[in-house]
Amino acid sequence: MTPQPNPQAGAAVKAADRAHVFHSWSAQELIDPLAVAGAEGSYFWDYDGKRYLDFTSGLVYTNIGYQHPKVVAAIQEQAATLTTFAPAFAIEARSEAARLIAERTPGDLDKIFFTNGGADAIEHATRMARLHTGRAKVLSAYRSYHGGTQQAINLTGDPRRWASDSGTAGVVRFWAPFLYRSRFYAETEAQECERALEHLETTIAFEGPATIAAIVLETVPGTAGIMVPPPGYLAGVREICDKYGIVFILDEVMAGFGRTGEWFAADLFDVVPDLMTFAKGVNSGYVPLGGVAISGAIADTFGKRPYPGGLTYSGHPLACAAAVATINVMAEEGVVENAKALGTTVLEPALRALAERHPSVGEVRGVGMFWALELVRNRETREPLVPYNAAGEANAAMAAFGGAAKQQGLWPFVNMNRTHVVPPCNVSEAELKEGLAALDTALSVADEFTE
Repeated sequence: MTPQPNPQAGAAVKAADRAHVFHSWSAQELIDPLAVAGAEGSYFWDYDGKRYLDFTSGLVYTNIGYQHPKVVAAIQEQAATLTTFAPAFAIEARSEAARLIAERTPGDLDKIFFTNGGADAIEHATRMARLHTGRAKVLSAYRSYHGGTQQAINLTGDPRRWASDSGTAGVVRFWAPFLYRSRFYAETEAQECERALEHLETTIAFEGPATIAAIVLETVPGTAGIMVPPPGYLAGVREICDKYGIVFILDEVMAGFGRTGEWFAADLFDVVPDLMTFAKGVNSGYVPLGGVAISGAIADTFGKRPYPGGLTYSGHPLACAAAVATINVMAEEGVVENAKALGTTVLEPALRALAERHPSVGEVRGVGMFWALELVRNRETREPLVPYNAAGEANAAMAAFGGAAKQQGLWPFVNMNRTHVVPPCNVSEAELKEGLAALDTALSVADEFTE
């Protein structure tokens, strides 16, 4: 679709937004949101007719891009048939969505509890774990993000938690592996894995194994930096959980549904959790939907004992119809395979080539269509390009980099000292190369801040 400029309409949209919309994670008077006129495939455009290649996939959820005609048609058909219905009933769209998801989850995660998104999926997963074990504490990692609701934000291991952390959520944090900025003085992936597992088990020992209900981990941490765990780490966590009777929860809200080149990132590591949360890519974000995939043992806990939790819109028909269509589209069009193939043959080699050319790139890491560039001021010392949790003038280098990318028609996902490269999983090779060329130009701006 060719964008048609309409600045007057854009001005009206912007004025109404600034007058009435309260934006998340923002100081309301300091933001200047772009007014978006439309989107299709891997692109969106503003009311001036400028088109952007979306390397954020919305917020890492438009795994099949914007406005896929088969998913749009499925939503329209469901709306004409049964727009909404209470969650206590069996309806076709909900049942079929659960069946298709369960077919793809690892192991015996065959029961699906639907939520409205990823944060409330985490809320319910931790509640299930606590009720199943009769224990209170939940362990989560630094450098993590699990959502914005009360329990989910307290499980989060980045600065977004600080304002809401009262210290009463029953959460204990630990360091997960990240060799580039190792907390364990490791020199190899094998050392990092071994020492991270030892640290986790020591934490459990000192907290008291009988007090811990669950360990929550993002299979591949997302906004914290796309840090793919070293071989053996998640399997080691699984063994530790089994040893102490702890529920293992994997958060696949970002990593799931093709993002890593597998239906679920857990498949990369041959590991099966007890509970797995999902959202975002399950229906490409077309209608809000999330959920918890539940193992047989935990489902049996609530076989004759009511589960004390629910949501008015659990398994909403429009959201589930969108999920059915999305999963079918992904299967029919080889979207997961595309993410894996282009990630291996195009994206990874191109990003590593960028790192060779740009002194601002300290590390390249990722898998599938899930990559990050760690930006640094000094490659030798690994000093970050901007300070941790920088804002205002302290964040000038990252702001300049982000602005340069947008000027090139690339919409980047910039978070602290890194830029994420997360285009739609069905991105074409030509689109990918277009975005990488724009990223190359933008990184030249980041280079100006290096030593």
